[in-house]
Amino acid sequence: MVDCPIIWTEKKKIFLVESSLMPCPHKFQEYLNLEKLDFLPEIVIVGTFNPAWPEGNYAEWFYGRIRNNYFWDVLPRMIDPELSLRRKGIHTKEWKLFCKQNKFALTDLIYCIEDADSQNPAHREALKSYSDASICRYFSAITFTDILGILHRFPTIKQVYLTTQATIEVFNQQWIEIENYGQENGLTVKRLLTPSASARFQMGTYKSDNPLDKTPLRNFIYQQWKNTWGT
Repeated sequence: MVDCPIIWTEKKKIFLVESSLMPCPHKFQEYLNLEKLDFLPEIVIVGTFNPAWPEGNYAEWFYGRIRNNYFWDVLPRMIDPELSLRRKGIHTKEWKLFCKQNKFALTDLIYCIEDADSQNPAHREALKSYSDASICRYFSAITFTDILGILHRFPTIKQVYLTTQATIEVFNQQWIEIENYGQENGLTVKRLLTPSASARFQMGTYKSDNPLDKTPLRNFIYQQWKNTWGT
């Protein structure tokens, strides 16, 4: 991949490579800069991307594909170990109310993929996979959410978490800047294990060590988050 010049804009940062034909915006783009919040957040959870146009993306809000994602099971358990908001038929109002009550804000690193083409089968498959590695492999012109701008606008934020530990260059570049800002301003900035089903590949001996656990993956992710959470 060629080196990409970086252009700073007021709201976000852009990697420019080629002019795009059909950008793929984030499905919940209007939420990414936290402009819809009616409370002052204290904790920000940062994901990577939720594409707007691949077939089969039934998510109605962040981490809404609950069949293969444990976010709405694990995050509530950071507050109450017995609380889960991951169930079929749940309304997004419950997720948003939980976030408001506990001062959580949700956003993602990617605002829009500018060089995505919905007529390109490889692009459609890459986005349909929800794979961060595929994003890096197929796309170069990416507009990023201005996370640093969010932190400037909301000095109430004291903790920032990224919901992936994967070492993918395009995301690492963004996250390092956030980590540096956190160090300079006394914030807790950490990476969490992915809450997606792919966390099963990192379970190691957890299942054999916990033979009575009937829901080992959800509890494994919970334990990993619990070990990382906080200062």
